[in-house]
Amino acid sequence: MPKDKSWKQLILDLAKAISESLSGTSRARTWHQHVVPYENGWAVRREGNKRITSKHRKQSTAINKAKIIAKRKKADVIIHRASGGIRERIRYGD
Repeated sequence: MPKDKSWKQLILDLAKAISESLSGTSRARTWHQHVVPYENGWAVRREGNKRITSKHRKQSTAINKAKIIAKRKKADVIIHRASGGIRERIRYGD
């Protein structure tokens, strides 16, 4: 414990940090599916995930898989170009 801070100040700082983290400033996770270039093919990845859901040789196959998931979860499919930019967005949500 740093000598220049009292226990009271440490507790107040901790309470403030907890309050800020619980204030709802973070976004809720979505089920939006991204079709992205991956290695020598294409992959489906849930928005916010680092890991892929599935990988495919053709973009059309990846799009079909993403549509199945998005329809079930009432989410969007975001299709990317090979360069990484967004090509199209298909909405299945309410």
